Amino acid sequence: GFVAEKIEDLGEDLFTIDQTEEDLKDAEERAPIVTVMGHVDHGKTSLLDYIRETSVASGESGGITQHIGAYKVKYNDRELTFLDTPGHEAFTAMRARGAQVTDIVILVVAADDAVMPQTIEAISHTKAAGVPMVVAINKIDKPGADPEKVRRSLSENDVLVETWGGKVQDIEISALNGDGIDKLMEGLLLETDVLELKANYKCPAKGSVVDSRLDKGLGPVGTVLIQHGILKIGDPFICGVYQGKVRSISNENGQRLKKAGPSDAVQIQGFDHVPQAADLFAVVEDEKQIKRISGERQRIKREIEHKKISFSLDQMSSLIKEGAVKNLPIIIKGDVDGSVEALAESLEKIKTSEVGIKVVHKNVGMVTESDVLLAEASKAVIIGFHVQVNSNARLQANQAGVDIRTYNVIYQAVEELTLALEGMLEPEKVENSLGKAEVLTQFKIPKIGFIAGCKVLEGLIIRNGKARIMREGELLEEGLINSLKRHKDDIKEVKEGLECGIGVEGIK
Repeated sequence: GFVAEKIEDLGEDLFTIDQTEEDLKDAEERAPIVTVMGHVDHGKTSLLDYIRETSVASGESGGITQHIGAYKVKYNDRELTFLDTPGHEAFTAMRARGAQVTDIVILVVAADDAVMPQTIEAISHTKAAGVPMVVAINKIDKPGADPEKVRRSLSENDVLVETWGGKVQDIEISALNGDGIDKLMEGLLLETDVLELKANYKCPAKGSVVDSRLDKGLGPVGTVLIQHGILKIGDPFICGVYQGKVRSISNENGQRLKKAGPSDAVQIQGFDHVPQAADLFAVVEDEKQIKRISGERQRIKREIEHKKISFSLDQMSSLIKEGAVKNLPIIIKGDVDGSVEALAESLEKIKTSEVGIKVVHKNVGMVTESDVLLAEASKAVIIGFHVQVNSNARLQANQAGVDIRTYNVIYQAVEELTLALEGMLEPEKVENSLGKAEVLTQFKIPKIGFIAGCKVLEGLIIRNGKARIMREGELLEEGLINSLKRHKDDIKEVKEGLECGIGVEGIK
């Protein structure tokens, strides 16, 4: 006798960035959001460095951008917001996200290298997002630079530039000495004028999380790109499934701000938990409504995660060889959410004919005891990217036999896990000390050699175990225990406090 009623997702209207006609009535002009894309080492960060006259690349691991950076730049009394997306192929997820929150894309292609796989990827993301593109042909100052080759390979990938009669602006630049940068900036402003970008400044702020991290001193910090409305200190908000209150707003240089408006990329403190990159951020004036929405969304998330539900890589590798395992479970911890997402995506792509990788859990922050417990329960390997391992977690992992691997560059993680999946990892040699004995006297037995009369000081001595003979800290001999006697009887082991005769192979 009851009629079922469909319950709408609480707060669904909050989590849309699209502006209604009502919003656009009060709209004013806003700065363009420009994403810099292109292949690894084609000069994206160097271009931004020149534009904002700072150096980012020198501080990156191996000179490769590992995180998204967002910067506000002023040119000819007009503002532009730049997003620097990493160029390494593993960061496809981050680059895709960059294209979703952007108005214009600068596609950087090196004149001495032409179109590469990640350039093609960037073109696909830009087309999928329906965003205008400006091609910056970089490194024209280098010997062997061939801009025509770049234009030709772009046309082969359905990008016809203006020089060849197409619609896409192509500008030759040198990020090193600044040639053509002014022309590039003017090209961006021209595209901005065509787009007529507008946003409502009079509504509660909404935006997207571009990146996030757990800071030792500040707690959870998120880089948020405001898309409309004005964000002020003290504003209550909801981001993803968690609520929060804006405690501080700062720009990319760490300067504190009182408010931020459309097209501003700002760092915000006041999150209850580390937000996920690409989460939508919305200010809600009614705090009771925030609690209700947040509680409901968290409950749904918990239910989903509950349904999802110690091994070393070397053991896993040997099991894979035997065909006993079909999936390698891993837990990923990283310093920022973008890297975690990208690493997870890269690793999940690694597959061999028989096995694949299953990401059991991924999060921002150092490796903790709870990660080790989860790894033990799910027989997973923990991968730490740019993070430290809590000392208690390290101890617990040793006791539980959980393997923790830490990396600073993504290639190494991908390579090692690929080898593990192929069952090719060399076994790791682990040495355990079983016991120590002190030599009290020695006997020479014909045909056998020297026998040491010993007292066992700690642990136990076993026959056929490996032994080292040390004198005052120096290694004299090393070999297999081939004779172990007590009162003329051959025995298998001798415990602490007892005396015995030990014969070591090779000592005559």
